[in-house]
Amino acid sequence: MQKMKLTKLAVGSLAVCLLVTGCGSNAALKNNHTVVKTDEGKITADTLYESLRDKYGISVLIDMIDHQLFDEKYETDDTEKETIDSQIEQMKSQYNNDEEAFNAAITQYLGVEDEDELRDMLSLEYKRNLAIEDYVKESIADDEIQKYYDDEIIGDVKVRHILIKPDTNDDMSTEEKTEAEEKAKKEAEDLIKKLDDGEDFEELAKKYSDDTGSASDGGLIDYFNKDDNMDEAFLNASIELDKGKYTEEPVQSSFGYHIILKVDQKSKPKLKNVKDDIIETLADEKLNSDPTLRYNALIEIRKNAGIEFKDDSLKKDYDDLMEQLIESASSTQS
Repeated sequence: MQKMKLTKLAVGSLAVCLLVTGCGSNAALKNNHTVVKTDEGKITADTLYESLRDKYGISVLIDMIDHQLFDEKYETDDTEKETIDSQIEQMKSQYNNDEEAFNAAITQYLGVEDEDELRDMLSLEYKRNLAIEDYVKESIADDEIQKYYDDEIIGDVKVRHILIKPDTNDDMSTEEKTEAEEKAKKEAEDLIKKLDDGEDFEELAKKYSDDTGSASDGGLIDYFNKDDNMDEAFLNASIELDKGKYTEEPVQSSFGYHIILKVDQKSKPKLKNVKDDIIETLADEKLNSDPTLRYNALIEIRKNAGIEFKDDSLKKDYDDLMEQLIESASSTQS
């Protein structure tokens, strides 16, 4: 959504102020009252309004609406300030922290005249995102929450593992790398046979594991869960194992070949204790999978706020803009 300069916002606000309520000590200007008169003719309030509306109207109006809806509901806090500071710092770094180049860029590409106006723009967008997230969270049904809980929530898992890394390097040919992979897998298979013969897992991990972070502790990886950025193959194999059992075949991950022993798994947390986390996860999934959702959410939020357009031209401009944004977002998905 294009952000207009705040000077333009001020002009648009002034026009609305004049046309609706009157500003300063002068009476309100309505209908075809003259705003300016010259020897060549006159400019009426209607003419001024129509010109401002056609040139800046819908962008300014949407920002004004959203400021009314979100500024009070989502008061600026430390998290918002830190987020905006980080965004601006990142933007400045793209211009080697050259203030002159940075200011020129934000004026040219974002239509703001200085950093204060940029902060205002980023603040409104931050609050819009909060409103969108809340709207999507409220739309999540109980059966969706229950299904996610049943299918995805598990108790924390503790395992031991032995990692055998293939001895490869970038200078090797494809054939040499394949041979090294097969050798590592064979070594892991031989270790499983040793376990089958009754040898101690911890001692084998200390002696053979290539995971330097856990080998000295008998391959122990303390309690983890699905949100701990574990390798997917390793994670799934750990979850599927019964407590006290080890993998009968080597598990290949991005690191090499693992033999995994499941030491323990905690009880699944109660739904009430993880419900908020589930809702947040589902909301993120919906927003990430449907780029049109943010615009449809804003449309519904504004509609639910009882917004009623009194100017048919602005209503059409608004509908057209929302349709364009949804179509554009939809095209990025395909």
